[in-house]
Amino acid sequence: MNVLLVTIDQWRADSLGCAGHPCARTPTIDRLAARGVRFTRHFAQTAPCGPSRASLLSGMYLHNHRAVDNGTPLDSRFTNLALELRSAGYRPTLFGYTDTTVDPRTVDDPDDARLRTYEGVLAGFDIEVQLPEAADAWLEWLRTKGYDVPASVGELYEDRDHNGAEGRGASWAPVRYASEHTEAAFLVERFIDWHSRLPHDESWAAHVTFLRPHPPFVAPAPWHDLIDPAIVPMPVRHPDIDREGAVHPMVAAALIVDAVRAPASEPDTRQLRATYWGMLAEVDEKLGWLLDHLDSTDAEDTLVIVTSDHGEQLGDHWLIQKLGYFDSSYHIPLVIAGPGVVGGRTVEHFTENIDLMPTILAGVGAPVPAQCDGVALQPFLRGDEPEGWRDAAHWEWDFRDPATSALLGVALHESNLAVLRDGHGKYVHFAGLPAAFYDLDEDPHELRNRADDPEYRDRVLDYAQRLLSWRLSTDDQTLARLIATPDGIVPVEETGSRYR
Repeated sequence: MNVLLVTIDQWRADSLGCAGHPCARTPTIDRLAARGVRFTRHFAQTAPCGPSRASLLSGMYLHNHRAVDNGTPLDSRFTNLALELRSAGYRPTLFGYTDTTVDPRTVDDPDDARLRTYEGVLAGFDIEVQLPEAADAWLEWLRTKGYDVPASVGELYEDRDHNGAEGRGASWAPVRYASEHTEAAFLVERFIDWHSRLPHDESWAAHVTFLRPHPPFVAPAPWHDLIDPAIVPMPVRHPDIDREGAVHPMVAAALIVDAVRAPASEPDTRQLRATYWGMLAEVDEKLGWLLDHLDSTDAEDTLVIVTSDHGEQLGDHWLIQKLGYFDSSYHIPLVIAGPGVVGGRTVEHFTENIDLMPTILAGVGAPVPAQCDGVALQPFLRGDEPEGWRDAAHWEWDFRDPATSALLGVALHESNLAVLRDGHGKYVHFAGLPAAFYDLDEDPHELRNRADDPEYRDRVLDYAQRLLSWRLSTDDQTLARLIATPDGIVPVEETGSRYR
């Protein structure tokens, strides 16, 4: 079996045509969902990109791998999807990025460039294309296409001849390169070239990581003008920033930060959201090129998984980017198709990105490491209903920025939160701040924090206890499940009772 894992960065769960969103133009993904399985309650483990990808590619919750931010080293003692696929006989190949910072204890040279970036590559991958935000490989490709590439990649994202177009918001102007020359087009061309050179009898595994619709919110023509801002739904939020910030101190602190505060004007807000869906439509087209190539070669033997690292606020709660605890930043799509998948179905059980490493390994017949907190999704792919499946989604966010921690009056190690979100409520526990609770039956947009409401005291306590039970039962099990015996170290479940 072949494996294709695709991530579309900063992709919200509602951004699918098959999910019914009025602005979604995703025929490729909709087509894939029609022959695969779409998971409607799928959630990322954390944000931003580096920590989230660490969870995706290690199968571990944030509180176990502890790569809590972009630039936080990932402990080398953990295995990962690429290493496990390599042990199973594959040569997992990367097209894009994993945003991994190397464990400094494994580096002898203090001048090693890997110690100075969060955009390193996870151990185990062969690198066909590395595409950090500086995007040097893409820029060189543009030069071969005849572009006069500027010194800064940011200059490519602005076409000053179009800025200030009457009646359009700030993010409307198209970029300086054609639709067939985007970063996504570049990655797909490189993938097709690589795939075409593979021996016909060789199984392969690839991880393709599309950067867009990650900011900056800009798109090439015609995608920049694809969606009429007038039809774009406005964000879900309080009428003004002050009332939004009154919901919780963490939200109030985030709204002070220019980089994550949404545009103040309605035209700019509508345009930003329209541009986002145009960007996604462009990536969907390029993914279509890739899947069309596979359809002409070995699609029947390829497990295809399409998901994201996290979502995007898009103005919800007066915020942009990915942060905090709101569903907009963590509820993401997941579509799986391929051999043995009973297609044309949707699954409404709660699933998480930590489930994807076990799913891929189980799909290729490889063992799932004990470190994995997730569970393989094969029962759902076969059309079964597994017993005892989780009844909630869980995620965490670490906001240990010194300025933010000081503003909130909490220590760096207290600047974190954990979430338990089921079908009826969401409980958010902070190490150094008050809790939050939302009754999702009456308040699906998370506008009223009920944590201090006496009428909700019993429900809040129940959710808090469930979150504590989840946290206690999901500590790293790599060595905890083993025990020394006269016959050597064996799994504890093989020993019978410890007490005799």
